[in-house]
Order: sequence, then structure tokens, then C-alpha cells
Amino acid sequence: MSIRQLVRGTVPWESLEAVAREVADRYDQQSVRVTFLETDNWLSTPCVVDDRWFVKVISGQNALVHALFTGARNLGAFSSGREGFFEPFDGPVEMAEHELEATRKLRDLGVNAPEPVEAFEVNGLGVLVLEYLPEFEPLDELPTEDVERHTPALFEALATMHENGVAHGDLRGENVLVSDDELYFIDATNVADDQISGARAYDLASALAALEPLIGARTVVELVMENYEPAAGERTRAENAAALLDAQDFLGFVQIRPDHAFDAASLTGEIEKAASARDDANR
Repeated sequence: MSIRQLVRGTVPWESLEAVAREVADRYDQQSVRVTFLETDNWLSTPCVVDDRWFVKVISGQNALVHALFTGARNLGAFSSGREGFFEPFDGPVEMAEHELEATRKLRDLGVNAPEPVEAFEVNGLGVLVLEYLPEFEPLDELPTEDVERHTPALFEALATMHENGVAHGDLRGENVLVSDDELYFIDATNVADDQISGARAYDLASALAALEPLIGARTVVELVMENYEPAAGERTRAENAAALLDAQDFLGFVQIRPDHAFDAASLTGEIEKAASARDDANR
């Protein structure tokens, strides 16, 4: 058993059957076929129903683990010289409701995300229902050349979120899916509205950390410079260099997370080169 499975815990079979019956009733199905996914998800038991709906079953233990993660992440934000910006939930139903709302926000901005269906409670469990993308690959499982080809769209989507006061909060390669050659963002988390500046920098640091092992520090920093704010001109490159410097403050925090492994020194060096080039251009 992996550490993630141990921490996540196991939802009793009778409870999972109750969720399946509720889904069948809600969508007027006499019966449903449920396929449980073998994933390293810490915070839910994910499954696919009838190849139509992606369902997350969230338990009280999942909510407790999320609260512990939230506290640790806020301590990490403090260590980076910022106020904590991750917000906790009151329980499993609230977790499901928030992800539903976060997914709606992304789609309202024109950012690709699975279509949100609903969130509800079954015997104390939070249940989130989203559109199921039948054919997809996580970004971090694609060949290097395909990752590089999709990276500009990733930074453009991040810029759209950030310009509209939205942050993802948990950006990793496995949370960016490629379906029909389009990027889809999943698993957005809850950040405080009044701390959006820090959350934006953390998002960008997480993206750098996810992409550096795949395409290299120099390439990923240059793609930020070109695409995070894509308008042409030295002013825009200067703004993007400033965003990179903000993100650099969070690299140490991101590095200690168990789901990121990257070369922070190489990223720091490339960010400082980009900032130096900005300063030279402004002289």
C-alpha cells in the first residue's frame, strides 16, 4: 500500500454503493457501471460512472488531510515572506462544492476545464460530479516536444486566471490534461481573495517546478517571458520578468513538497538572467 493510499484511507464498500445508487437515481439510470481509478490522489476516491461522469468521493478523512495540508502550505507561504493564502474547508461536502465552483470560474473565464455537473452529500460523504474526458493524457506524460508545444497555452491560461483574480493553487503536471490537443485544468483549490498576489506567484512557481524537469529551465523561463503576458514589447517582458522574480520567492517552498522534483538552482539562475536582461534594457 502506498503512503498516499494509507493517508487517503478507504471508503467502506457500502458507502460507495450508496453513492452509486444516488448517482443512478439523480440521472435516471436503472443501473450504472462504476470504474474506480488507480491514482495517487490524496484527497478523494475517484471513479468514472458509465464513461460519462467523473466522480470524486470525499470522506471526512480526506477533509482532515486537506486541513493538514492547508496548514502546512500556509506555513510554507509564511516562510516565503507572504501571508498564508490557502483557505480551509469545513468538511467533505464543502470540499466538493468548492471544486465545483472553482471549475465553473475557470470555464467562465474561457479556460478549459471539465464541465461541472453538481456536488451533493451521501451519508456524510462529499460527492463531486464532473464531465468525464474519455481520452486524455496528463501533461507530464507527454513527449518533451509536445510539452514544449503546449507550454505557451498553459502560461496564457494562467495569465487569464490571474488577470481575473483567480488562482489555481495546486498546479502540477498531473493536474493539466491534454484532450483533443487542448489543455484542461483540474483540481483547482481554495485561495483567499485578499491574498491573490501571493497565490499568483505560487501558481507560477508551481508551473516552473512542474515544467523544468520536462523541458529545461532555460526553455521554461523563456516561455514565461514570451507568453505569461503575451503582448509584444519590452514593457511586457519587463512585467513578466518581475512576475518570475515574485515566483522565485516560492521555489524553496515548492521544492519541499513531495509531488515536485526539479532543479531550483537552474531555475533561479535563468530567472536572474531574465531579470538582468530586463534591467539592461531599461537603462
